[in-house]
Order: sequence, then structure tokens, then C-alpha cells
Amino acid sequence: MQRVLRLLLLLIGCVILQTSVFPHLRILDAVPDVALVAAIAVAYRAGPETGAVFGFAAGLSVDLFVHTPAGLTALTCAVTAYIVGILQAGLVRSTPWAAPILGGLGGLFGGFLFVTVGVLVGRDEMLTSHSVQVVLLAAAYDALISPLIFPVARWAAAEPSTPGGMRRW
Repeated sequence: MQRVLRLLLLLIGCVILQTSVFPHLRILDAVPDVALVAAIAVAYRAGPETGAVFGFAAGLSVDLFVHTPAGLTALTCAVTAYIVGILQAGLVRSTPWAAPILGGLGGLFGGFLFVTVGVLVGRDEMLTSHSVQVVLLAAAYDALISPLIFPVARWAAAEPSTPGGMRRW
């Protein structure tokens, strides 16, 4: 129950940051996808199922505030987190560069998945050179915020059996 409450707290924090804070910190129209980075971090820590469920819930919460097809952010976060969760078993966990690398690559994959699915559901205006620029910049932004989000996600996704939830990755 503690883990669920911590993940819920992380989800609420991500939604607040993504919808209230980062829209004011745009870099050439790009904002980081805080929910996606958190979902990647949860999947990296807790596995594909937990990451996908968290990603879907966080993405669906963000979808309530944005003007894109409903569920698009939820789908993007869930699929990206699931893939990271599957791949995390083969990743070296001790490197300090894991968070920015996963945040950037996950942001890149998630951004292009978002645009691709958006076009498939009839939003042709999503496929422009400007969209590609925004996805690339947002992925870089995701890499920059990842070292801040990964430790919080590690705490939130920790199993209750670990003392204080502070196990090394």
C-alpha cells in the first residue's frame, strides 16, 4: 500500500510539473515530458508491468489537460515504459549516465510514437518538420531533467521490504 501511495504522489507531482510549471519554461516550443520520464524511471526500477501501468495512469492524467486526442499521451507513456522495462534487465545499473541516456532515448522514442499514432488517428497536422524539431528538443530536455526524476521514482517504486526504499540501482 505504501508503494501505491508513493507512486500516486509521484504521478500527481509529475502532472503538476508538466501542466503548470514546464509550459512556462519552453525552449523553442519544446517542453519536457515529465510523465514519460517518470514512467521510464519507474519501469527501469520496477519492471515493465509497473512501468506501463504507471505510464498509462500518468499519461491519462496529462491527457486531461492537453488538446490532443484523448489517450494519446497515455498510450505513448505506457508503451515506452513497457519497452524500457523489458530492456532494463540487460542494462548496466551502476552508470551515472543511465538516467539521462534513458530519459533522452525514451523521450525520443515516445515523441516519435506520439506523432506517429497522432497521424494514424487522423491528426495529419502533427507530421511537420516543426514537430520533428520539437521532438528532438523535448528529448534533450527529457535527458536534462532525468537525473532529477529518477531518484524520486526510485523512492516511489521501491518495494516495501527495502529499508527506506533506498536500494542502489
